[in-house]
Amino acid sequence: MRGTKRICLILLVCCFTSGTAVAQIVNIEKSRMQSDTTGWLGSAGAALSLIKNTQTVFSAGVDAHLQYKSEKSLYLILANYGFLKGAGNKFVDNTFLHLRYNYKLNSLIRWEVFTQYQKNVITKIKSRYLMGTGPRFKILSNKIIRMYAASLIMFEHEKESTPAKTEHNDIRSSTYVSFTITPNNYLELISTSFFQPRLNNLSDFRILNQIGVIAKAGKRLSLRINWNYLYDSSPVPGIPSDNYAFSTGLEYEF
Repeated sequence: MRGTKRICLILLVCCFTSGTAVAQIVNIEKSRMQSDTTGWLGSAGAALSLIKNTQTVFSAGVDAHLQYKSEKSLYLILANYGFLKGAGNKFVDNTFLHLRYNYKLNSLIRWEVFTQYQKNVITKIKSRYLMGTGPRFKILSNKIIRMYAASLIMFEHEKESTPAKTEHNDIRSSTYVSFTITPNNYLELISTSFFQPRLNNLSDFRILNQIGVIAKAGKRLSLRINWNYLYDSSPVPGIPSDNYAFSTGLEYEF
C-alpha cells in the first residue's frame, strides 16, 4: 500500500472558496493521481479563517481525495466543502461528493461509471444528483504530453433553491478533451474542456474550461495556480451565465 499525504502551508481565502462558485462540473483528469504502481493514493486538507475588523468574516474549507488503483481498475473518491460568510451574508456555501470507477478494456480505451452529489447555495442549487457512464480514450501519451478524450451519457436530477422550487430530470451528454504537458520535472500544465448539452434540447448546454499550473519549488513544495471558466446557457433564474474563478496557493507534500 502506498500513500501520499498533503497539507497546505498557505491558503488564501480564494484558494478554497473561489472555485466553489463554478465547480458544477468536476475536472476528473486534473483529479487523477499519476502513478505507475498499484495501491492507495490520497490527499486531504482543511483551512479555517476568522477575521474581525469593521466586519466579521468567517471561512472554512475541507478537501478529501482518495484513489485506489489495481492492474485494470481505478476507484476515485472526491469530497469538498467550502463556506464563506461576512456581514450576515453567505458568499460561498458548497458541498460536493464524487465517486468514479474506471475499468481498463485495453491500452487505449477505459470504461467509466460515476455518480455525483452537489449543493451550492450561492448558485441556488439545492441539490444535484448525477449518474453516468461511457468510454474514455487515450489519444496520446509520452513523457511530455498526455491527451485524453471521453464521451459520456449521464442522468441529472436537480432541485433549485428558488420560490418556485423547480425540479429537473434531464439526460445530458458529457464530452471532454484533456491534455497534460510536463516539459520537465518542475512544471506541469493541465487543461480540460467540457461540453454538456441536454440531449432533448441542445440549446441548453454547459461549457467549462479548467487550467491548472503546478510549479515545484523543491522536492516537496509546489506553487499551484488554477483558472476555471463556466458558461451555462440555462442557469437558475437570477444567476449569471458566465462564472470564472482564479486561485493560487502553496502546497507541501510529505
